Amino acid sequence: MTILTNRRGLLQAAGGIAAAGLPLPAFAQGAAPPKPDRIVVNASGGGMATNLRRAYFVEFERLHGIRVVDTSPVDFGKLRAMVASGNPEWTVTEIGGQDAERAKELNLLEPIDTSIVDLSRYPAVGRHSHVFVGSAYSTALGYRSDVFRDGSHPKGWAEFWDVRRFPGARSLRNHPVDNLEFALLADGVPMDQIYPIDMDRAFRKLDQIRPHIAVWWTTGAQPAQMLVDREVVLATGWNGRFFELSRRNAPVGTEFAQGSLKSSAWGIPRGTRNAYWGQQLLQVMTNPRLQAMYATELSYAGLHPDTASFVAEDIRPLLPTAPANLERQFWLNVGWWTENGARAQERWNRWMLQRG
Repeated sequence: MTILTNRRGLLQAAGGIAAAGLPLPAFAQGAAPPKPDRIVVNASGGGMATNLRRAYFVEFERLHGIRVVDTSPVDFGKLRAMVASGNPEWTVTEIGGQDAERAKELNLLEPIDTSIVDLSRYPAVGRHSHVFVGSAYSTALGYRSDVFRDGSHPKGWAEFWDVRRFPGARSLRNHPVDNLEFALLADGVPMDQIYPIDMDRAFRKLDQIRPHIAVWWTTGAQPAQMLVDREVVLATGWNGRFFELSRRNAPVGTEFAQGSLKSSAWGIPRGTRNAYWGQQLLQVMTNPRLQAMYATELSYAGLHPDTASFVAEDIRPLLPTAPANLERQFWLNVGWWTENGARAQERWNRWMLQRG
């Protein structure tokens, strides 16, 4: 099996994808709708846009002869207004978490057409009626590998809470999401019994670690930078930030045990005139070779079971969806947070004000 090891190799490998059999079921079903000159994809922008183009947009343009124009930022309010107007500008939009739940409830998205978007080999967590899970990321534990040498770092949240065995400054996010789950895991709750969250129990456990948190981070860049600066030696953070440091040979490692997985998803705004071609773009995004290209740059891998096998062996352990990592983590329950998030946030805010 060919392993994708670098950007040049990835781009060269992409050229053979059509020959490898990327399915185009619409042609088997009859004539496709007329081709537009372009489709519009709404995403987060920045480096993500660059990698989306390299991994997916170029291949879609090659297959279909339709230009992909990307816009940013992601804006739920704008999506809602576009759908209400009856003529959405976007063909496909990035959407995830609680916004995806809300969009489905408000009937803002077209159903995923599984006669085009082949999800037959996807795990259950990656099969949804109105969104396509493009990739997954994890809130994991980052640590200074020159402080915790030879695998001596905490492995799980009970050990993160154990400040005697694992001394040093720590950082957690200033937000209830993930922290409530991590607190319960630290208190011995099994991963498959986290939900519904017992908030009383979670906050009691958070009381124990609070004096040892040097910084409550608020932006994604903070945990990685604090580890680099040695302001802290342990920090929660998004795995992609730690991945970037590992690729630059910084003394920062990632521990995925009991990490909190989330999905980055895509939807097609209801009523968009090029919905068929949006479905075709999502089908391109199911290809494991292309997902490997994307993961090699950002570490956010798709959920096709073959994706990890197309990633270089030295990168594979850094992917949250690598089989050895996936089985040690839990998926954040978006439904619970949609129903209880406001109450949890209010209690978190009160708790932060009480800290001394």
